[in-house]
Amino acid sequence: MSAFSRRTGKQLKESRFPRSLFFTCLLSLLLASGLHTGIIVLMNEMKLNEVIQSIIPVVYWTAAAVGLTIFIRYKIQQTYDLPTKQLAQAMDMVANGDFSVYVPVLHTADKADYMDEMIQDFNRMVEELGSIETLKTDFFSNVSHEIKTPLAVIQNSAEMLKIQGHTPQQQQEYVDTIIQASKRLSGLITDILKINRLEKQTISPEVCPYNICSQLGECALQFESSWEEKEIDFIADMEDQATINADPNLMELVWNNLLSNAFKFTPNGGTITLSQVSNESDVTVSISDSGCGMEAETVRHIFDKFYQGDGSHATKGNGLGLAIVKRVLELMDFPITVVSHPNKGTTFTLRIPLFKPDQNSATER
Repeated sequence: MSAFSRRTGKQLKESRFPRSLFFTCLLSLLLASGLHTGIIVLMNEMKLNEVIQSIIPVVYWTAAAVGLTIFIRYKIQQTYDLPTKQLAQAMDMVANGDFSVYVPVLHTADKADYMDEMIQDFNRMVEELGSIETLKTDFFSNVSHEIKTPLAVIQNSAEMLKIQGHTPQQQQEYVDTIIQASKRLSGLITDILKINRLEKQTISPEVCPYNICSQLGECALQFESSWEEKEIDFIADMEDQATINADPNLMELVWNNLLSNAFKFTPNGGTITLSQVSNESDVTVSISDSGCGMEAETVRHIFDKFYQGDGSHATKGNGLGLAIVKRVLELMDFPITVVSHPNKGTTFTLRIPLFKPDQNSATER
């Protein structure tokens, strides 16, 4: 089985020159040889002179050689030249930024060979490149918009401060606005750098066993002022000890972003529940809120960069938090599920393998 067949699981033709072509050429030469013998016998019976007997075989074999050469050349053109030229032209178009290129395959699926597989791989590659180019364009467009908004706020507030006659209270409001917009801009840049490093895999997870319950408690306490300010009923239902094998710094990004989202979308007087439970093999962590919830279409896109399903909270984030969460969990190979219903809240659930002492000789943090 060829490398293509092993990789794709398809049974592909091993050669573009089938046995039938070999036998066609062989039989043609044998037939030509037989005809040559017949011509020699015929010329002897006709008692032609020696000059004519010499010329006729040369002309005959010249015609036979030209015919066979033309046939082989035609087969080479159809088999290699035309597909290769099509691929070369398509590659040139892709190199010049055209990702709408599509090269048709040469055979149906039941007669496919390695050239068909190569063409299909090329088409898939171009499709992926087109998707990446679209994502890159959207990314830069969204980054430009997100950076422009706080900069405009800072500029307008600074210009207002230059105007004489404002009361100290008004001046303080402008200063607070500038500080708030600056923090938002700083957070945006920080998140862009984080997700860029995560996506380019310049961050390698430094895995070690540690107590996830302790980490969840520490992350939750960072939001104490938020639940007190909004009078949120924060419920933490966790065990005292549960050990996982993960990168604690990367996982802290996950918990902080999920909790931040919960507090952002939970109204005053609402409820947020942080739940952790473990069994013999897994640790399950759920973060639930009683916020506005999401439609099914929104749920499908919440991990996309810069996507913000609820525009009313757009000024409180930049749409990168959940994209960072998704990328971290992909690096750690931990699944996450989302259940949400409009006006009924949202629940994020993670399942993480429970660390067992015989998995690693390292000591717990």
